Amino acid sequence: MLTAIVLIRTVVDRIAEVAEAIAALDGVTEVYSVTGAVDLIAIVRVREHDQLAEVIAGGVSTIPGVVGTDTHVAFRAYSKHDLEAAFSLGDPA
Repeated sequence: MLTAIVLIRTVVDRIAEVAEAIAALDGVTEVYSVTGAVDLIAIVRVREHDQLAEVIAGGVSTIPGVVGTDTHVAFRAYSKHDLEAAFSLGDPA
C-alpha cells in the first residue's frame, strides 16, 4: 500500500466544495481543512505508483478551484501504537 500526503491550495471561497470533490475520489481516504500555507491536506492510499498519478494528477489537480498541489509519498508509517510496541520491554512485574 502506498500512501501520499497531498498539500492543496484552493480558491478561498471554494474550500468546502473542493474538499468534498476530492474526498469523493477513489483512493482518497481523508481530506482535512487546515491553517497555514495550504488550504487542504488529502491522504491518498493506493496499491500501485501509477494509481497515484491517476488520483493526484488526473483527479485532484483537475478539480475546479484547485490552484496547486504538493505531494509527499510516505516511506514508512509510525504511530503511537507502533512506538509503544517498539519500546516495550515487557511487564517487569
